[in-house]
Amino acid sequence: MSIAKLVLVNFRNLEQGTTNLHPKINFFVGDNGSGKSSLLEAIFYLGHGKSFRTTKADSLVCHHQSSFVISIKDDKENQLGISRDFVTNEVSIKINGQRHNRLSELAKSIAVQIVTPESFKLFFGGPKERRRFVDLGLFHVEHEFSEQWKIFSRILKQRNACLRSQSKGDNLNYWTQAFCQQATVIAEFRKKYIETLTQELDIWLKELLPNIEDNIQVQYQQGWTQKKDLVDVLSDNLAREYKMGFSLYGPQKFDIKFLIEGIPLENKLSRGQQKLFLLALTLAQTKLIEKVKQVKPILLIDDIGAELDINSRRLLANAINRLDCQVMITAIEKSVLDVLVPTDNNFNMFHVEHGKLSAISE
Repeated sequence: MSIAKLVLVNFRNLEQGTTNLHPKINFFVGDNGSGKSSLLEAIFYLGHGKSFRTTKADSLVCHHQSSFVISIKDDKENQLGISRDFVTNEVSIKINGQRHNRLSELAKSIAVQIVTPESFKLFFGGPKERRRFVDLGLFHVEHEFSEQWKIFSRILKQRNACLRSQSKGDNLNYWTQAFCQQATVIAEFRKKYIETLTQELDIWLKELLPNIEDNIQVQYQQGWTQKKDLVDVLSDNLAREYKMGFSLYGPQKFDIKFLIEGIPLENKLSRGQQKLFLLALTLAQTKLIEKVKQVKPILLIDDIGAELDINSRRLLANAINRLDCQVMITAIEKSVLDVLVPTDNNFNMFHVEHGKLSAISE
């Protein structure tokens, strides 16, 4: 899908109104604080039910207002919307006029991928950030994963309750057996996805980091040693788990490492190279979602000029041309976008100032 019209009411400092977007590429230019990142944030919120900038939802509503609305019409005339009222604490989700209770219903209809200055948390933010990235891709590419993860989460909760209460015997054994069975299912989903993602990543690394792509490795860590069955690992560490009160091993501890010649990538590459790697990884996941064809992804890139020199931006422009999805890009200076602007005029460009958008004619 692509967003044809974006409607915002009381979101951040953005002016209330409708913005018509291009199905291929949209550029947003403006000073820091002008509202261009807030525009991407609104689209991200619609796809994820949360912000990529803050955990405080009440900071998303315009000053002196008590609710906000984000709504879109896509290229097939479908309408998706989400609103949040901070007086009643009510979240309303609508798809083509029908109310829905789950954010996952929205996510099935819109797949949003993003690269921002905060994306470096994929390196420095710990395993949780990397699990979130991988599982987002799995949600869209392997449609059974979401339900299987819900089953695992319920079992994990029960097993942790047994450990906290020092429960022994049949009760713990039952939940441990269920835990190990479902853990295997989850691990197999992730392993298969990481293998596919790694193959796709190699393609985009050749585009964006051609001089070092052969030296980069992706290391999958399932959450327990591969030399032992999970049931044996849990048995060997049961005393520690009773002491901690939760399960120490399993797919909830899954991680993925990015290495170059055996060294963590972030310790070897420059900041600009790290950003190119993040872009390659995000483009790879975007392409996998695109191949499923149930939902065409939307790619958001915030502050394109940060860390990327003109040669890097030129490489990125060539890569974007190979994608079949809608792209939204922000920049502080219009000149930064010169090498990214398509020669066929297949784009829209906007100036953002004090939350107001105005079209720029080329």
